[in-house]
Amino acid sequence: MTDQVLTEQEIQQHFSESLPHWFYEDGWIRRKYKTNSWKGTLMVVNTVGHLAEAAWHHPDLTVSYAFVVVKLCTHSAKGITMKDIELARKIEEVVQWQPQLQAGSALEGTPQDDLRFSYVKHDASKSA
Repeated sequence: MTDQVLTEQEIQQHFSESLPHWFYEDGWIRRKYKTNSWKGTLMVVNTVGHLAEAAWHHPDLTVSYAFVVVKLCTHSAKGITMKDIELARKIEEVVQWQPQLQAGSALEGTPQDDLRFSYVKHDASKSA
């Protein structure tokens, strides 16, 4: 059932399995995405907006020049549900995607050594 509230232990299990940069605080799961500029911030906001609308599950966002904080909670269930976990996974997958790191990808990705094209500060590893 997608509206069943998860325990904090279940939430932490999902974090350790697939969302190492997310954390649980004050009834929300949260993630801060660092960007290199307002352009990068807007790209993250638009990505999150598209995914949230497609999922019909909408996060709270805090937006600044060089970061975006995404907060998820299923208000109707008054807690964290699989809706939040699944949307967090999809947001993470898309925002952190770097095609140049995928073996066999025909896509080269943005130039890593030219800050003019840098927009998201990608996490160095999958573990926190």
